[in-house]
Amino acid sequence: MNSICAISTAYGTGGIAVIRVSGEASIALVDTLFEGRAPLADTPANSVRHGQIVRNGEVLDEVLCSVFRAPHSFTGEDTVEIACHGSIYIQQTLIQWLIDAGCRAAEPGEFTRRAFLNGKMDLTQAEAVADLIAAQSKAEKDLALSQLRGSVSTELASLRERLLHFTSLIELELDFADHEELEFADRTELKDLASEIETKLAALMASFRTGNAIRNGIPVAIIGAPNVGKSTLLNALLGEQRAIVSDIQGTTRDTVEDTLILDGILFRLIDTAGLRETNDTIENMGIERSRKAAEKAQIVIHLVDNDEMSEASLLNDEMMKGTIIKVRNKIDLSTIDNRESKIAISAKNNDIEPLKQELVRIAKSSMQTSAVMLSNARHYEAVTRAHEAIERVQEGLTQGLSGELLSMDLNDCLNALGEVTGQITNSEVLANIFSKFCIGK
Repeated sequence: MNSICAISTAYGTGGIAVIRVSGEASIALVDTLFEGRAPLADTPANSVRHGQIVRNGEVLDEVLCSVFRAPHSFTGEDTVEIACHGSIYIQQTLIQWLIDAGCRAAEPGEFTRRAFLNGKMDLTQAEAVADLIAAQSKAEKDLALSQLRGSVSTELASLRERLLHFTSLIELELDFADHEELEFADRTELKDLASEIETKLAALMASFRTGNAIRNGIPVAIIGAPNVGKSTLLNALLGEQRAIVSDIQGTTRDTVEDTLILDGILFRLIDTAGLRETNDTIENMGIERSRKAAEKAQIVIHLVDNDEMSEASLLNDEMMKGTIIKVRNKIDLSTIDNRESKIAISAKNNDIEPLKQELVRIAKSSMQTSAVMLSNARHYEAVTRAHEAIERVQEGLTQGLSGELLSMDLNDCLNALGEVTGQITNSEVLANIFSKFCIGK
């Protein structure tokens, strides 16, 4: 592969910028511009060399060059990382000089794509690199780091390897079709394996809701009757006046969203229109959106004030899949001693710590339900297809279907699992995945 170059640090002026160069001729190309005590070609692997970037007698900058040799580098190729001063002029000029020397400007995600193609990581790990870079919270960082270390890959590889063994035996039977009495794959063992795989795939599918929530923010809907303090609570949680607060009922007519990080966990807060019976068409549209937000939320904060409200009747509890937290607001005005174990707060006075603690507790509890979590929609779709295929295998075994038909479903399952890790893929899928990366990665 030809050598590529790109700025790997964020665009703009800074103390230091890093220019990455990777490819078979990368060290030689950088050497045409580098002046130090010794050329980079003579520099041991995993070493840093101090020097200057010079062309035609013009000194561009004083730099540090880190040298990595194939296959022990991020991309699996010879790589040089040039740390220069963070002037935009220096960065852009250095890139231009490298291109003039024979490099090509890297495409988005091309360094990571080369790492994948050179066997340094599988596709789930490559995608985890992008997730790690984009992580906005500790929980999201931890999830991406777990996937980068191979948590999903290891789980799926183990299932795929065991399934491949039985698939091979069944296909071997097909080679001896003239001898129907021959049976290389023990159907009882295959049935047990299929059951185990179905259970594990179902667990992975179930984990996607939590994994996706960690990645994009755990959706939290704040619902309740008008004037119970939903918008005041949103503002208190965010620490800013994000939503309009008024004593006039029906002020909030649409959902208002923002994000909050508590104890390293990203929450996506949704303030909703007050639930009540009304003839106002616009307000009713907002109330309908409130219902939908509550149905989709992973956590629902049901806010009431001093008295139990009738707004619960406007919600379909059966439709709500999330955990419901009953919260009594306005305790600064309350004369009620028995709060029926509800969380009691005063959003107006910013006395909301018990609610914050409960949000964190529920979020952490959901994160502990699975050691391996899916957070990528592409992975979820492929695992779903694998699950459907293994269910067909189970049904086929129960019905006593022929090895030929079982083999088709087994291969469908294997192919779907292989798509997750990139063992089976195509250039269009790869192009779509890596186009979403930043250019220097």
